[in-house]
Amino acid sequence: MTATETSHRPRLIRLEAVKARTCLSRSTIYAYMREGRFPAPVAITERCVAWIEAEIDAWIAERIATARRS
Repeated sequence: MTATETSHRPRLIRLEAVKARTCLSRSTIYAYMREGRFPAPVAITERCVAWIEAEIDAWIAERIATARRS
């Protein structure tokens, strides 16, 4: 496997990493998800979810772009 192949593979991150990257609390993340304003997680097991890192990165980039336009 080449470095390019490994860099394009989807990566999953858990809630604590999502909170750290977005500076949002757990309750805000779940509220935004209910409102359709935040990416939904992927079920890993019955009791474990994770988010796709690229989707979180895109969400952050969108927030930055929106703030810069205002």
